[in-house]
Amino acid sequence: MLRPQRRPRLFIHPVQRFAQHRYFPAAAIVEASEDRQQGRFTGTRLADQGDGLPRFDNQLNSGKDGELMLPLTDGLLKMMNFKYVFRWHVPFLLLFLFTCRAMAADTLLILGDSLSAGYRMAANAAWPALLNEQWQAKTPVVNASISGDTSQQGLARLPALLKQHQPRWVLVELGGNDGLRGFPPQQTEQTLRTIIKDIKAANAEPLLMQIHLPANYGRRYNEAFGAIYPALAKEFAIPLLPFFMEEVYLKPQWMQDDGIHPNRDAQPFIADWMAKRLAPLVNHDS
Repeated sequence: MLRPQRRPRLFIHPVQRFAQHRYFPAAAIVEASEDRQQGRFTGTRLADQGDGLPRFDNQLNSGKDGELMLPLTDGLLKMMNFKYVFRWHVPFLLLFLFTCRAMAADTLLILGDSLSAGYRMAANAAWPALLNEQWQAKTPVVNASISGDTSQQGLARLPALLKQHQPRWVLVELGGNDGLRGFPPQQTEQTLRTIIKDIKAANAEPLLMQIHLPANYGRRYNEAFGAIYPALAKEFAIPLLPFFMEEVYLKPQWMQDDGIHPNRDAQPFIADWMAKRLAPLVNHDS
């Protein structure tokens, strides 16, 4: 008397289940049945299941009934249909990941005071915002400047800014309020040195802007203060950008009535002026 033939079991590997997700091509399902006379599994026919999933031969020996057999080398690639996956899905996924990383890495962070914050004007009228409008497709600009900030206050804010924005470049426009308050130049120099070190420790590139004080602060103090910036640029081998206010001072109509801050009319000029000098440092045209 013949025994009724056992119905073959259907086994789907967990990885295959993942591959059946709607974002992946149909994966192969291996249906294994025991051939007791041969003592091995025989491969099932190639046929479409109800959901249209293809089947592939499984030719690997096994000693257990119902165990999913993973074909060797080429067979494994067939089962998961990896050729299709790698051709059409993986390249786009990698491109997306690298693009996201590039966007984060190419940010320019501006750490400054009222000269960059846009004193007595809307933030979107300040030169960093105008520069961002020019560069947003190439290098996003994040303006973290705060009016009245000293170098020490900028240093206190820096770690959180580096963590949040993960910039590739950081333009340091600080020290003016130190000088206006009569801080010892050595103190400002040490604070700026720490800022530069912290930027480098975050794998970002520091860019330092020269700062000059009004002439009425005295020649000796002004010279000692102004010498801070080229000394630090030389010490760390980093770019030193000219002080944009030197150009603005030449146009009285671009100054506010305090004689210190640029007005709104000066902002487009500053943005263009800075773009020309920053562009070579961030690897693109202005």
